[in-house]
Amino acid sequence: MDKIIRELDDLKNSQTSVLKKITQIEADNINLGIDLLTDNLPGIHEEVDDALEKSSALLGQFSEYRNKYEQDNQQSLGEET
Repeated sequence: MDKIIRELDDLKNSQTSVLKKITQIEADNINLGIDLLTDNLPGIHEEVDDALEKSSALLGQFSEYRNKYEQDNQQSLGEET
């Protein structure tokens, strides 16, 4: 389960990096004013941002699940001794 948490955290970090790159391209395009980028980047930005929110939420939920699982199993082990 810890491996999955690390992978979800890595996913979140990767999506954050992609979002930063999109933002940089949007900023660079302010000076260029290329309609192709102006028209398409906001949609991509929104999709990546939504995915980042979902993966962050999943990371939090799965961390809670893992913690509850760990707590429940430690209690079970304590009852057996």
